[in-house]
Amino acid sequence: MKTATTNASRFPPLWLVITAFAAVYLIWGSTYLAIRYAVESIPPFLMAGTRNLVAGLLLFAFARARGAGWPTRRQWRDAVIAGGLMLTIGNGGVTWAEQTISSSVAALLIGLTPVWMVLFDWLRPHGVRPTPLVLLGLAVGFTGVALLAGGHPNGAGSTYGWGVVAVLSASIGWSFGSVFNRSANKPDGPFLAVAIQMIAGGAMLLGLSVAVGEWGNFSFAQVTMLSFGAWLYLMVAGSIIAYTAYVWLLHATTPARVATYAYVNPLIAVLLGCTIGREPFSREVLMAGGLIIAAVVLVLRGATTKTKPELETATAQPKACPPSE
Repeated sequence: MKTATTNASRFPPLWLVITAFAAVYLIWGSTYLAIRYAVESIPPFLMAGTRNLVAGLLLFAFARARGAGWPTRRQWRDAVIAGGLMLTIGNGGVTWAEQTISSSVAALLIGLTPVWMVLFDWLRPHGVRPTPLVLLGLAVGFTGVALLAGGHPNGAGSTYGWGVVAVLSASIGWSFGSVFNRSANKPDGPFLAVAIQMIAGGAMLLGLSVAVGEWGNFSFAQVTMLSFGAWLYLMVAGSIIAYTAYVWLLHATTPARVATYAYVNPLIAVLLGCTIGREPFSREVLMAGGLIIAAVVLVLRGATTKTKPELETATAQPKACPPSE
């Protein structure tokens, strides 16, 4: 009887695990299209800054209510670095780019984030050398990027090209921030840790919004109901609900299973973008999408050849969310 009780408490109900995975897959996969709708009438850095700042403040209040201590000065410093890389560059870059490129292309390019992370983890001092399977994944992924970069719509070469550069920069910034996060000084509670990163990143995004003059021509009266609804969805569902499910899954199942969001999210984003969003589905998008998803699968599979302690350390670090969310 005692054993049955222990096992029941150790393994969560299957329906709850399925619900959490559905939240991570569906919500995070849908945030790319939501960003496209949000920036139709809200300037990109203002939109990204307010959603991250508000979500961060709500998570901060939640963590403090659960007894989390006040972050130290060093923890705030590291949160500023991580928030700058992952949110200001990462989330901000994706949001800015979706003014000129489709949510489908943005999602596929961001899908390469695990590939960049493996590459940077290799290049850092005492980094881990990639396995042959990972190296193959890197080559396949970069081939997919080349296809997307060259497949711009007619008449949109320059703006499309800058959008691709912005998303790649966002993915690289997120990857650098994720690698830094592994050794950063963070509060014990995962909710407090991500909350202060969101607060720092959101504040920097708002500063960037002021610096580039977004407030000069902006009026709240111009915000459509669709854009406001998308902003609210991104803040509540993308940053709070899906992230909570993600953190819970890290403790409820294996990190390898949780990491599957990296190649499920782009599929959902492309599906939603090409149906609800009426975005073009070209041959280049199809081929590049297949290559990028294959690259992520190869990289994640190749990473499992590490020793178990190394793999757990590398994959189980709680992060805020992928750059779009």
